[in-house]
Amino acid sequence: MKALISVSDKKGVVEFARELVSLGWELISTSGTMKMLKEAGLPVVAVSDVTGFPEICEGRVKTLHPKIHGALLARRDEPSHIKALEDNGIEQIDLVCVNLYPFVQTISKPDVSMEDAIENIDIGGPSMLRSAAKNWSSVTVLVNPDDYDTVIEELRTDGKTSDKTRLALSAKAYTHTAEYDMAIATYMRDKANLSEKLFLEYDLKQSLRYGENPHQEAKFYKSHTVPSFSLANAVQLGGKELSYNNIQDANAALSIVREFDAPACVGLKHMNPCGVGLGSTILEAWKKAYEGDKISIFGGIVAANREIDLDTAELLQSIFLEIIMAPSFSEDALKLLQTKKNLRLLQIDMTKDTKSYKQFVSVHGGMLVQNIDLSTAKIVSDMCVTKLGVDEKQLSDLDFAWRVVKHVKSNAIVVAKDGMCLGVGAGQMNRIGSAKLALEQAEASLKEQGKDIRNEALVLASDGFFPFDDCVALAAEYGIKAIVQPGGSMRDADSIKKADEEGIAMLMAGERHFKH
Repeated sequence: MKALISVSDKKGVVEFARELVSLGWELISTSGTMKMLKEAGLPVVAVSDVTGFPEICEGRVKTLHPKIHGALLARRDEPSHIKALEDNGIEQIDLVCVNLYPFVQTISKPDVSMEDAIENIDIGGPSMLRSAAKNWSSVTVLVNPDDYDTVIEELRTDGKTSDKTRLALSAKAYTHTAEYDMAIATYMRDKANLSEKLFLEYDLKQSLRYGENPHQEAKFYKSHTVPSFSLANAVQLGGKELSYNNIQDANAALSIVREFDAPACVGLKHMNPCGVGLGSTILEAWKKAYEGDKISIFGGIVAANREIDLDTAELLQSIFLEIIMAPSFSEDALKLLQTKKNLRLLQIDMTKDTKSYKQFVSVHGGMLVQNIDLSTAKIVSDMCVTKLGVDEKQLSDLDFAWRVVKHVKSNAIVVAKDGMCLGVGAGQMNRIGSAKLALEQAEASLKEQGKDIRNEALVLASDGFFPFDDCVALAAEYGIKAIVQPGGSMRDADSIKKADEEGIAMLMAGERHFKH
């Protein structure tokens, strides 16, 4: 029995080869792998000795030879194939252990040249894998060191691998070459400015109990390049499994908390924030988030961008929540929160980066692709378009509201003050409808605190421009003192005029943040 071994990922390969030799297998190898096996004291035959032809073109050509591919592809149950091998002096190869040049790792380097990328495109490796995988009924093909133990155990027990194992390994080999070719195609197409094809690669992270509803099947897949603020690499420290809706909501909460550098807490339900707070500590931030809407947070999700300490955990533990996410939990806080057996506790990497990522949204028969909306303009006084300007305190409130409204379903309105979200109007078919919801909610929240909304000098943010001046007029009725909106309506002048009449400062950010 002969095994051809040529790997880039050399993890466990010496131990694997040693086991094969102990079972009476002969080893064939190339270049670096052969050197490693020889240094380990294992008997190895060079591919060039099998083919009778030297490696040429700086190693680009070494295994592309009939004595390799004939040995792999010949059907053992077909007499004419066996005769062809005998007539040409070709000996069968029964196992191939190959993984490919590190192309993806190479192009991931920030300073990689195209020349380096090209030299890391494997040719012989994929060819051997495809030949061996095609003949899986007779040939065992390995691409992943994790499968070495299974193969050795079967060889020890039965003297051969099972049909089931060979078929599974064949499928893994074709997956390996498909992923490899996809990475190369994506890289080369980018260099050639071709965009009519889209290749995606995701690995199954977990099967979910069901989708949005119990009758829908669902799975959660993760990308090979996982950014920060992602559930794909979350560490679950407590609670039951995440559901489809949990993942959707948690992702939305992480997108909001990512907006802030200061200690921030987000309470979220059904993809929209029901409370957002900033503070000097995470405890203060949570208190503000909770006070903004004590009712809606019930059964919701909380994301914090600082460690959850014991004081904060005690407040969180006192209400019913589905998920709490943070970069870390203090030992005492974790111990307390883990007493609620169904509460999911997720440790999330919240390291900020400036990379741009793609967002994929499926539609029936198609896919929409866009850059994730990571850019948020800082609200500054130069954006003011009214006679009345704003002070630093109002600017801070407007900037906070602008970062929150960006993540509210359109049409979106947010009312805020002192780093605290007081009212949210989301997903209405017209903007005035969202404004009414946000202002009424803010009024109710302040009334509970014994305050009159008309005396609080609140600010308001809108994710889209005002098509009419009705939102400004309504805001004036509730005592709003400053508004930020994108601008860009044909009737901007009407809204500015109304703001001047009502003594409201209006700022136009010059960017829009629709969220559908």
